[in-house]
Amino acid sequence: MKKISAILLFALLSLGVAAQSGSEEKEKVITTRILFLFDASQSMYGRWQSDMKITIARKIMSDLLDSLQDIPNLELALRCYGHTKDYPPQDCDDTRLEVPFGPDNIEKIKYKLKTISPRGTTPIAYSLEKAGGDFPTCANCRNIIILITDGLEECNGDPCAVSLALQKKGIILKPFIIGIGKSFKEQFDCVGTYFDATTEKQFSTALNIVISQALNSTTCQVNLLDTRGNPTETNVNMTFYDKVSGLPKYNFVHSLNNKGFPDTLVIDPLLNYRIQIHTIPPVFIDSLELTPGKHTVVGVPAPQGYLEIKTQGSSSQSRNPILCIVRENGQMNTLNAQFMYTREKYLCGMYDLEVMTLPRTFIEDVRIDQSTTTFVEIPSAGTTIFQFPASGYGSLYLRKDNKLDWVYNFRGTGEQEVLMLQPGDYFAVFRSKYQTRSMLTIEKNFTVKSATTTKVNMSMF
Repeated sequence: MKKISAILLFALLSLGVAAQSGSEEKEKVITTRILFLFDASQSMYGRWQSDMKITIARKIMSDLLDSLQDIPNLELALRCYGHTKDYPPQDCDDTRLEVPFGPDNIEKIKYKLKTISPRGTTPIAYSLEKAGGDFPTCANCRNIIILITDGLEECNGDPCAVSLALQKKGIILKPFIIGIGKSFKEQFDCVGTYFDATTEKQFSTALNIVISQALNSTTCQVNLLDTRGNPTETNVNMTFYDKVSGLPKYNFVHSLNNKGFPDTLVIDPLLNYRIQIHTIPPVFIDSLELTPGKHTVVGVPAPQGYLEIKTQGSSSQSRNPILCIVRENGQMNTLNAQFMYTREKYLCGMYDLEVMTLPRTFIEDVRIDQSTTTFVEIPSAGTTIFQFPASGYGSLYLRKDNKLDWVYNFRGTGEQEVLMLQPGDYFAVFRSKYQTRSMLTIEKNFTVKSATTTKVNMSMF
């Protein structure tokens, strides 16, 4: 009992530290729910060192449960299998939730363990499947199964497939398995984290290690590396996904502490994570596996600089904000739509820009360097006023390399239209809807200069 309490002391201290840090900033409380899936099949009557397996398991489990009495935000439940039907004949549905989750139910679990009698077979896969439904819906809970067994699957089920399915659905974290008497590591490694308990002492130690790992979070540090390999990049969100279920588990806006080192994160060690760092474009850490109780440092190159787009001769945003589409060099996927006169952070590298001017302005091979701002300037637009004699049909073109590039279709309402156009030589056509002959199309050539106003009369005279 003293040994169990000593091993669990770290769990209580960790919870106390979490509560203390929460006094500065309120954090949501996470409840850990542990379901003991207990083998009560006929083979548990077998001899094991000093006594029958069932007797030894009851005693060690009872001592463990006593040590969990005062741990906050912890709920327990008990499901057994192989204890309601005799063998033979074999009944592969022999599993039952004996004590559901609830407050202050440790004495109920101890009593049930004391009174069950091993009778039947070993339907591990079916019991795992049913165990998935033993966890009531909860937004802020960690669901853990601890399987205690002295044998293998006897009902042609696939415990590995069932465990994986439950993890993918986000119902449970990776289970723990404690094998009593013999080593079943090869068969159970795919189910979860396996512990051998070939002796009574190993069983007690394994139970305590499992509980300690289940209750304790582990620390990690994410280094966002600059071009020199130093962890100086920061202030970007990171999403930690459960690699099995694909569900997001944590979001942290990266920070550096007062000594300039990346902040320490406290996360669940029972998951394998895929981390997305939401830089533009994003970078990923494909796999992060933690060792419970061990601080882990992981790094990823994320050198960044800044981009700002503005117009020549102007220091402020126009009345109508202009967007710029940013793409990776040579790629068509849009990374970002950035307003002119704003500064945005990007990974170091080459980019192509498409500025939503009229006509569009394309700028290729824009280089972003570490911790510097790249300024891109485009010509200031000119104001062009189109006057129409009547409603009709027409369009606007840019003269370029002896070709006409379409720019804009007139609204055709007969009302004046005002466009902000980039400097260049333009050609406009218009035909009144009251004219039925194509020969009466009106053509106008004109030039637009930056920061000037040009009037274009689309009438015939």
